[in-house]
Amino acid sequence: MVVNISDAKTNLSKLVDMVYHGEKVVIAKNNLPLVDLVPHKPEGKRKIGLLKGKFTVPDSFLDEDLEINEMFYGKDE
Repeated sequence: MVVNISDAKTNLSKLVDMVYHGEKVVIAKNNLPLVDLVPHKPEGKRKIGLLKGKFTVPDSFLDEDLEINEMFYGKDE
């Protein structure tokens, strides 16, 4: 099914449902095919601990910064 972009804007929910159920939908501009509307496919599993050992959190990470506090709360006078 080829749908012009203006019709795709109007019927996006319907088109997404159609693609989800196996239909092929091509979005066109001035009847020139531009993109295919396809279901999302995850690229792969996330790797937990990818940066383990490559990054260290400084001891002062949770310390408050006076300058930043003043930006949020103003100066104490």
